[in-house]
Amino acid sequence: MKLLIVEDNKDLLENILKYLEREGYRCETAIDYDEAFDKIMSYTYDVVLIDIMIPKGDGLQVLRELKSVNPETGTIIISAKNSLDDKVSGLELGADDYLTKPFQLPELSARIKAVNRRNNLGGSEIVRANEISINTKTREVSVDEEPVDVTPKEYDLLLYFASNKNRVLSKQNIAEHLWGDYVDHLDNLDFVYQHIKNLRKKLVDAGANDYIESVYSIGYKFKANRAGT
Repeated sequence: MKLLIVEDNKDLLENILKYLEREGYRCETAIDYDEAFDKIMSYTYDVVLIDIMIPKGDGLQVLRELKSVNPETGTIIISAKNSLDDKVSGLELGADDYLTKPFQLPELSARIKAVNRRNNLGGSEIVRANEISINTKTREVSVDEEPVDVTPKEYDLLLYFASNKNRVLSKQNIAEHLWGDYVDHLDNLDFVYQHIKNLRKKLVDAGANDYIESVYSIGYKFKANRAGT
């Protein structure tokens, strides 16, 4: 799962970042409005954590901008302000949850998972694409209930495809989802093809149909039908 953390308190940001990365999240950060705005306009995220009080602007404005370009993105307000007005304003603008500082990091992680399930996975921990099952809690993949050994990147790639059935995903979209800001430093995106090739082989060898299709000069599409999802 790919996250953006908008927080100007550097100590708190570092604590959140270290904890969530240990939990397996891919995290990017922004410490003020300008940086947050650039990130949400340039990349897509599964969940964005937004502090209300940030330099150079307002966290609620970040929320407004985010919902204008990617309304499906999960959002959690994290703020020391605990007034009813702030909470109502955030929720009315489309925030999915509101967490008041100080908070326990395991609670934050649980809230992130809950928001992601509600927004993208219909509330279930299991994502199904016909005979393929993806357990988002244990990060396990199976075909016809038989486990398939996939790498962390292959798991993330499959979940990304399965959550975006029948949508054309460009190589750039896929690379940014899997590697975030680091993709800007890469010379080419050939590694995307290699990861997809490896994933397809493992799934087909395990007995699954090949649902990943190349879309000429654009990218890839996952064409499993929605039955059983």
